[in-house]
Amino acid sequence: MNSKKSKKMKVFIIFLFVSLLAAAGSAILLWQKTIQERESPSEMLERYMACLKKGKYDTMYKMIHLESSAHADKKEFVDRNSNIYEGIALKNLKVKNIREEKGERGTVIVSYDMSFETAAGQVKFDNDVVFVNTDNGWKIQWDDHIIFPRLEKTDKVKVLEEQARRGEITDRNGKLLAGEGTGSSIGVVPGKLEDRDSSLEKLAQLLEMDPDAIENKLSAGWVKEDSFVPLAVRPKVQELDLLKENPDEKLLQEQQCQQQLLNIPGVMLTDTKIRVYKLGEAASHLIGYVQEVTAEDLENHAGEGYHAGSVIGRSGIEGLFERELKGQDGCTIQIVDENGQVKETIATDQKEDGKNIQLTIDADLQKNLYEQFKETPGCSVAIQPYTGETLALVSTPGYDSNDFVQGMSQEKWDALNTDVKKPLYNRFRQIWCPGSTFKPVIAGIGLKTNAFSPVEDFGNVGLSWQKDSSWGSYYVTTLQAYEPVIMKNAIIYSDNIYFAKAALRIGAERLMKSLDELGFNQELPFEIGMSDSQYSNTEKIETEIQLADSGYGQGQILVNPLHLASMYTAFLNGGDMIRPYIQYQEEAIGTVWKEQMFSEDIVNQVMEGMTGVVNDLRGTGYGAHRDDRILAGKTGTAEIKDAKEDVNGTEIGWFSVFTTEWNTPQPILLISMVENVKEIGGSGYVVNKDKEVLDSYFK
Repeated sequence: MNSKKSKKMKVFIIFLFVSLLAAAGSAILLWQKTIQERESPSEMLERYMACLKKGKYDTMYKMIHLESSAHADKKEFVDRNSNIYEGIALKNLKVKNIREEKGERGTVIVSYDMSFETAAGQVKFDNDVVFVNTDNGWKIQWDDHIIFPRLEKTDKVKVLEEQARRGEITDRNGKLLAGEGTGSSIGVVPGKLEDRDSSLEKLAQLLEMDPDAIENKLSAGWVKEDSFVPLAVRPKVQELDLLKENPDEKLLQEQQCQQQLLNIPGVMLTDTKIRVYKLGEAASHLIGYVQEVTAEDLENHAGEGYHAGSVIGRSGIEGLFERELKGQDGCTIQIVDENGQVKETIATDQKEDGKNIQLTIDADLQKNLYEQFKETPGCSVAIQPYTGETLALVSTPGYDSNDFVQGMSQEKWDALNTDVKKPLYNRFRQIWCPGSTFKPVIAGIGLKTNAFSPVEDFGNVGLSWQKDSSWGSYYVTTLQAYEPVIMKNAIIYSDNIYFAKAALRIGAERLMKSLDELGFNQELPFEIGMSDSQYSNTEKIETEIQLADSGYGQGQILVNPLHLASMYTAFLNGGDMIRPYIQYQEEAIGTVWKEQMFSEDIVNQVMEGMTGVVNDLRGTGYGAHRDDRILAGKTGTAEIKDAKEDVNGTEIGWFSVFTTEWNTPQPILLISMVENVKEIGGSGYVVNKDKEVLDSYFK
């Protein structure tokens, strides 16, 4: 029995020994295989750089040889790398031409060519890294020169930014419309506040700010007792402006507000550079405004040079010419030593100031038009009819563009959005029912299509007319009876019945074709996008009544005011429609948009009627008559109804007026439109306002 046990024990020991030998052999083979398959120094360098691209500094730290590296502390390493690479805005990193050579004591030196983009432009250099062989594979002997070849542990990488100056927007005479100005930065020195809660409550009330928002600013990590903490930017009140004979009421209110702010201990006012809009409300819809970029802006405009604190054009000319106005900020990246001395300039991108944009606008005309019409919703456009230069684009009422730059309270924003007059609504870009201002266009089309002759008498049918009983209870009405009922008189008296008949004579197909030739249902070739004029809510004029109504600018005819002005230029340029434009040119030469819309004979026939509108005592625009210049034009009143039976609809009042001779000093074509004129005098209200504007303009 004992002998059997002894034999079994021997067999077991032999089996165990053999097993151990086999396991050891497998371990040796596995170890040899691992050594053969582990990363080479070149491969590790590529992986290190791939982590750098993605900002994986923790992973990069695991690749370094701690015993021989600078910044062996993990936090120190991560902070050093992240601060530098993120500070220079590294992107598009590329590593090429990697090569290895043996170094001292079993190390390997890996050389490579590196390039990447920064906030100051592209950086390229040759570099090398030492790799140390350890039990855990190759490790990087990390030093600061891996970031930049000449960078040492005590050096810093400095990024200097130089902000580009945004371009100015000026009028045709060089008057500033938008540009750099001075505002008052209102802030608080926390250590000087007395009765903090009461002071902050009063401050919030005067600045129209949320008290919590002020408290948050004062609680920021950088704020100390003697820090100046800016809270808001307001207009700078100049003493000379207050000494004027009639100082601006808003400026007087601002002065009172700022004085009350200064009475609060701890509140200070300092000058600051801001974007200012000289015409304020008068040009708000035209010029627009800028605001600080949002996170969404930075995402949408990545790579275009925007950063936190940049401004971007939000609307109007500011938005339209954003790329030209913006400019490009400058940036320099330097290595400086511990004494602040510059060791090396890594990259420099010179700043480029934004370009100035000069407009064809006449600032004085723009302002005068706004002042005349600011109390009533409407719009005005003015052009030089022979060159197409746009002299004014006004929408009333407006808003103050400066409020968007200086900071707007929620209360003021809500007031703008709930105002029944819609001050944020840009009316000169929209399409409107033109009423009788459209009659000269219909007259021109009628003569061009030989639908009637200018001296054909349509007959006096009184003040109400329908084609036949098929129209049911619908009648076209007019205001005056006269004889003979010929085209010239129909324009002077603004006869709806005549032009309803004229449209029927022309016919729907010919009228639609003619209007398409005049630019309907197509984009107006102008720098600012305008709504397309239309003759129907569908693809065509559907009914006979709609056709008749179209003849006197009703029905479903909707016209953009600037497009209407362009159509009127055909009556001053031998039948050619001139293209309007707004960016100033030294040599203002008119560009034809639509050639030979009317013959010279047709132009003369239509002009005879439009000249009579302003110069004939019976003319609806006689209120604008002048002795020093010959003017022509057309008034218009468009009824806006929910249905044909509506007797409480509103009225839009129009007046189109222009100088008739190309050599007249300061030639102008002015079109104004006012909503809701029913209770204030109809189109006569617009005529009188435009007369005041022209009196000032011609002076």
